[in-house]
Amino acid sequence: MKVFLFDAARCNGCHNCQVACKDEHCGNDWMPYAAPQPDTGHFWMQVQEIEHGQAPKVRLEYRACMCNHCDDAACIKAAPDCVYRRDDGLVIIDPEKAKGRRDIVESCPHGRIFWNDELALPQKCTGCAHLIDAGQVPHCVDLCATGALRFGDESDFSDEISSGKAVAVDAGGGRVYCMNMPKLFVAGEVWDPFDDEIIEGACVHLVGEGVDRSELTDGFGDFWFKGLEPGNYQLEVSVSNYLGQSKQFRLDKSLNLGDFPLRRA
Repeated sequence: MKVFLFDAARCNGCHNCQVACKDEHCGNDWMPYAAPQPDTGHFWMQVQEIEHGQAPKVRLEYRACMCNHCDDAACIKAAPDCVYRRDDGLVIIDPEKAKGRRDIVESCPHGRIFWNDELALPQKCTGCAHLIDAGQVPHCVDLCATGALRFGDESDFSDEISSGKAVAVDAGGGRVYCMNMPKLFVAGEVWDPFDDEIIEGACVHLVGEGVDRSELTDGFGDFWFKGLEPGNYQLEVSVSNYLGQSKQFRLDKSLNLGDFPLRRA
């Protein structure tokens, strides 16, 4: 069985994979797997940009999104006469049999099937099945400059999958796995309002949700705690010759806790 593996830690948001999909499928007829993709409106491969935090403590996350080729594919259930699974695990919408079947678009819980108005056809990522049949890799993988997107036999990625580092995008299983997806963070800044200067080297202690960590503020007076799970936390700020501060908060999304002005003791 074939799988895609997306490593968020390697993705720089260049959109090469998204452009590659257009290059391979717009204006090209790859029957019996895919009729031509329209120039606009379809994103069989899409790089999504997700913003975490609040200004000025902001981080961007990039995700390469495509059809998950789900093990329990809703599109196959909705139209078993039009949609099928290949022996290598890729799910294909038959371009001939699926004409006029707009209900196939609506069947996908992930929104990864698109409607071609001109051809009256539901369409999606085929995993570049025509290239795989020729012994090549999908074009999106071939043009990924950083190695963030890989493709191969499931056994090629057994270490990542068995260890839990790589997780199937669809909870029910599928042919697309992700790893190193960003978790939540907490950030802030510590400063001296009397001198109107940042405080470098202040100790910031965070406790909650299995976390008990301390960090020192950097040369900008900033602190960052990354890789956090949602939940309740308590943060304490302390430094010699200053009165400390503490803050309790609920973390459901990445937070910039703002300024911590410390008064001299």
